[in-house]
Amino acid sequence: MDRWLEQPDLPARIHTLTAIECGDDCLPIYCFEIGNAKADVPTVIFTGGVHGVERIGTQVILSFMHTLFNRMDWDESLDAMLEDVRILFVPLVNPSGMLRRTRSNLNGVDLMRNAPIDATGKVPFLLGGQRLSRHIPWYRGRRDDPMEKEANAVIRMVESIVKESSFVISLDCHSGFGHQDQVWFPYAYTPDPFDDIGEMFALRLLFRRTHPTFSFYLIEPQSRNYTTHGDLWDHVYKQTLNTRKGTYLPLTLEMGSWLWIKKNPLQMFNALGVFNPVLPHRHERVLRRHQCLMEFLIRATASFRNWLPHPSDRREWMHQAIEYWY
Repeated sequence: MDRWLEQPDLPARIHTLTAIECGDDCLPIYCFEIGNAKADVPTVIFTGGVHGVERIGTQVILSFMHTLFNRMDWDESLDAMLEDVRILFVPLVNPSGMLRRTRSNLNGVDLMRNAPIDATGKVPFLLGGQRLSRHIPWYRGRRDDPMEKEANAVIRMVESIVKESSFVISLDCHSGFGHQDQVWFPYAYTPDPFDDIGEMFALRLLFRRTHPTFSFYLIEPQSRNYTTHGDLWDHVYKQTLNTRKGTYLPLTLEMGSWLWIKKNPLQMFNALGVFNPVLPHRHERVLRRHQCLMEFLIRATASFRNWLPHPSDRREWMHQAIEYWY
């Protein structure tokens, strides 16, 4: 990111969401914005680096930013689309965690377990979020403490956008110990469907029709895998239900790190190898693997009126989604 920040002709508007004090260092959390700056235009938000050990999420976003920024020099079709959509990138939400090679932030808090929302049933021990100790993974923070600075900055940003925008999609990029790439959507705290399940089903159908060969993505509610306390995207979605202007679909890309480990088991002995591709050719493959999905989300957002279910059909789409996923 530093090399971009030093460019005087960078084709992006740069905002500092907050800054984290880490010893003698001050680590800003940057947001890069391109496209139409009006508050009411449809908007896509890409975030990554919520967990400091999952570097590949940040790298996937930076790679896509590089592609778009260079296309803006010559691609007239991209310039035309950017008149109708706004794109925000927050490549690194947890800079102190990435600096220290930890999942949590400087305070030992897992930002994806930090929101003030509790699961409705049993969650996996520890994995679902715990308040026992900051020295154990998945620590939520102390009960009734304010949310961590990083999580709060992201929530404030998303809330301000959803409040004004006609349509919003967010994609948070992670990697996890899974056998395939997954695209998750709310909820994580309950197996019940979220309010926009019909719209989510329409988006899934649109993606499958547009890219039938991209069947390696498993698209489903996160609760079908496991439930958790304190999910950041559950919280921001629920917070904006009564204040939003249009539709908001929060998505999480969970890249399956077992895909890399099973081909190179030795990377298990690398400090970051559990969550990131190590071999150069595999790393490059992952960086380009998800660009089609990200491009699709931008185009679907810019043209959301052409596929989003009409209010009169919303109940039927909801029934289809519940029958399919639940």
